[in-house]
Amino acid sequence: MTITRPRRAAALWHKARLPASVLSASVAMLMAGAAHAEVVPSQFSSAALVKAPETVSCTLENGTQTQCTRLVVKYKPDGLKTGPFCPPSLDDEGGIWDWDGENSGLYRLDRAFFEMLDTLGFHFYDDDEKLNIMTDLSKKPVEANNCLNVAEDESVEMTVLLPLTPVEADEPVDLGTVAKVGLALDGVPIFADAPSVLDTGNLPALDTCGGHVDPGGWYHWHATATDIDTLYDEEGVDAHCQLPQSHTAQFAYAFDGYPMFGTQDSGGEKPTDLDSCNGHFGPTERHPEGEYHYHATDEFPNLPKCLKGVVAKDNFETTASMGIGSPRIPGQGPGPGGPGGPEKDTSDRSESDQPSEAPSQASSEQ
Repeated sequence: MTITRPRRAAALWHKARLPASVLSASVAMLMAGAAHAEVVPSQFSSAALVKAPETVSCTLENGTQTQCTRLVVKYKPDGLKTGPFCPPSLDDEGGIWDWDGENSGLYRLDRAFFEMLDTLGFHFYDDDEKLNIMTDLSKKPVEANNCLNVAEDESVEMTVLLPLTPVEADEPVDLGTVAKVGLALDGVPIFADAPSVLDTGNLPALDTCGGHVDPGGWYHWHATATDIDTLYDEEGVDAHCQLPQSHTAQFAYAFDGYPMFGTQDSGGEKPTDLDSCNGHFGPTERHPEGEYHYHATDEFPNLPKCLKGVVAKDNFETTASMGIGSPRIPGQGPGPGGPGGPEKDTSDRSESDQPSEAPSQASSEQ
């Protein structure tokens, strides 16, 4: 993996006019001493934890035997306010959606957005301007286009494994739709971009912090929530996340153990040397000498595009009756293609947000 050295350090080396061979050796020594971040369990909010974090033996996906921190978290942290998601009618205002069809862009879920979709052949509301909202995704949908608004299940717990010391992968691992990204410091799991309406016909609405409820009943992020207002400023979207916003603060740890920060570095500057995964080697508050870390971007979803490190095997499990990490026996219940849909291979992606995986209960958001 190629890691770019901090610009401040580069300026000092340039001023000293060191020979190239000495410069290379200096870079290698710096990287060897500070490139490896480490997970600090005490950073995670106690409001999300079922019990104290534990250090356990674990196996990474490349076979490496190492130590992981194991965290058991609740369906949602205590006191975390979520929603709105789907608006009940066109006169109401809901959350947000990153539309990837014609007239693509980040939108607020309101009359203008749904009327625009209607002109494109996606009909999400009836003649009375009431939205088609699905709360029980285990049933076959009545309408072709529905806004998904699943209820929370307060009994659900999730177990997460994060390598205490990151191990670099031979090649970056791309993060496709709904792939597992990491765990926020508030204890909320993070997943890559939600499924496209163009693929499913349904819209799994996000709230204004970029999160929603999984079909298994637990809340998760699809964005760097603590710097999402940057996106709204860039896109001109009239929305605001109620969480404290920070351009420089750490938001999470990725599943490979590397930390994730907002759009700016510790000096308040937007990094210009990010790699294909939205990461770089540079100073952080914890490691002023530098460490590898990811940054949010000003494009939705503002998350890493890939992971530089190796994740632990079985790194995400839930007690939910369905969805990613659940103990559902393969072959039981509706197939992953949805009610009446084709069977699909979902071994490399999350089952989150799939209509066939929702609990049969009314939405608490209605």
